[in-house]
Amino acid sequence: MASLKGFKKTGLVLAGALLVTATAFHSSDQAKADSNIKDKYPDSEISQTEIQLWTGDAPGYNGVQLTQKITERSKDPQIHDRAITGVLNPSIIPFFPSKGKSNGAAVLVMPGGAYDHLTFDKEGYDVAQWLNSVGVTAFVLKNRLPAEGWRNGYNVPLEDAQRAIRMIRGNADQWGIDPTKVGVAGFSAGGHLATTLGEKYSAQVYSPVDSADQLSARPDFMILGYPVASMQDGITNVPSRQKLLGSTPSQDLIDQFSSELHVNANTPPTFIVQASNDTSAPTQATTAFYNALKQAKVETEMHEFRTGGHGFGIRSASGALELWTVLADEWLAAKGYIPNLSAEDIIPTVQDSIKDLRNQ
Repeated sequence: MASLKGFKKTGLVLAGALLVTATAFHSSDQAKADSNIKDKYPDSEISQTEIQLWTGDAPGYNGVQLTQKITERSKDPQIHDRAITGVLNPSIIPFFPSKGKSNGAAVLVMPGGAYDHLTFDKEGYDVAQWLNSVGVTAFVLKNRLPAEGWRNGYNVPLEDAQRAIRMIRGNADQWGIDPTKVGVAGFSAGGHLATTLGEKYSAQVYSPVDSADQLSARPDFMILGYPVASMQDGITNVPSRQKLLGSTPSQDLIDQFSSELHVNANTPPTFIVQASNDTSAPTQATTAFYNALKQAKVETEMHEFRTGGHGFGIRSASGALELWTVLADEWLAAKGYIPNLSAEDIIPTVQDSIKDLRNQ
């Protein structure tokens, strides 16, 4: 394999500068985005462009009063590590590849945060940058959080995820996307949401809003980073389960949201990465999910690295773990979701991009 250092970085393209709805986001906005190449993440706001998932109140709204809060956790003023709470108006935030680089694939990125908050930069924007570098359009999901007062809170993230996939497919033509190549990438609790969507894509958890809701919400593939794969005692992430299901959930509810119990032949092909010393999302749960995929004859690939802990994302991956995005690139290419890439085209991590940000 060629050296991993010094690969050419491409720009990160954000679409426009306004808060828009999907119906207002047309080709003129794409042309504007193509000429607006950015290597920095947005500074003052979480995004310069958000596409609202719902017109009017979101499903499960019961008068809940929320104010979105963005908490900066980074000790380095040059690098964001923001956590979001209080999401009242869920959205998707689009990241388009540089002009001429798009290959038609798209991924809905689901940040983690134990269903308590959204780890938006580390498990959202970083992932979007990697996907853009291999020609994939990324949409970072800013979903509602289940313990913030919504009716049937455990269904709220799934409602947003289903709606987001359907909106991406519904706007595939104008966004330059192949509707048969729309996947998800989820990390930690976002990995649980990804697997939940991959198994409950046809569950009617909200009333249809428009024609997009006639489209399939099934992801064509799943990329999972250290997912909270199960809600079962002993192998779950307890804070995630408490936020999603409450402090004393019934065994039936626990079973409903334990991904390893609901795999079937229609579960999407899956790529998994995890570290053996992850004490937050136990590997026993991930292995159980992987084994269920194999039992159902779902094409899957799992990489369990010796060290790395939990929440490494891309920026905190070190040593052999830095290769996980290269492995994912190769898996996506082998599955036909992206073209085969030469070594010079692969950006295995965003480490160098982050170093550049420090030096600007």
